[in-house]
Amino acid sequence: MRITYGDDPSQLVELHRPSTASRGVVVVIHGGFWKSAYDHTLGTPLARALAERGWTAWNIEYRRVGNGGGTPETFDDVAAAIDALADVDGLDLSTVVTLGHSAGGHLAVWAAGRPDPGVRVTHAISQAGVLDLVASDRAGLGGGAAAALLGHPAGAGDAQWDPQQQIPLDVPVWAVHAPDDDTVPFAQAEAYVDAATAAGAEATLVEVTGGHFGVIDPDSDAWAAQLEVLDAIG
Repeated sequence: MRITYGDDPSQLVELHRPSTASRGVVVVIHGGFWKSAYDHTLGTPLARALAERGWTAWNIEYRRVGNGGGTPETFDDVAAAIDALADVDGLDLSTVVTLGHSAGGHLAVWAAGRPDPGVRVTHAISQAGVLDLVASDRAGLGGGAAAALLGHPAGAGDAQWDPQQQIPLDVPVWAVHAPDDDTVPFAQAEAYVDAATAAGAEATLVEVTGGHFGVIDPDSDAWAAQLEVLDAIG
């Protein structure tokens, strides 16, 4: 089922409901370095797999760099898409998990820390996420994708957009990442979890195999590890 939350063609969501009682809602946030070349269809296989496991999957699209996105538009859309859950009949919003890959991992953790949300995120799972915009920019990840998202080089003034600078969160975070990831360094997950736990937050590093894309393959061991995390949540 497709639902729109705004007038822009990118302001849409795919709703996948389970055939049994729902265990909670998982907000699926696709990656692609925030670029318009990539879209929500990257998240569709995971959304279907989640529904088969008893979760309500909310696979969101948002404006990206190249089609009206950037800062703050991309963030505004992710927030609005999550808050639109409140308008769907029959949903229990006591458990709302954000699950995002790569740039979507950044947005998943960012969304867990946004102030005064209409719908509160209760847990966040980053799949090979870009959790430190400053380090990402310095490393030139995605061909300068962080600077393109922000409209300038990432720095200390971007704390409201950067998960690493928002530590500690009061929401549990799992950073699922493979050491052999050649797109987003494993150090992004390590550094986030180390800093978060040192600050007293609840953050867990889940080391998997399969490079950058194994985490979004429903047939992978990396996905099985994430299902274990979800089983522990709901």
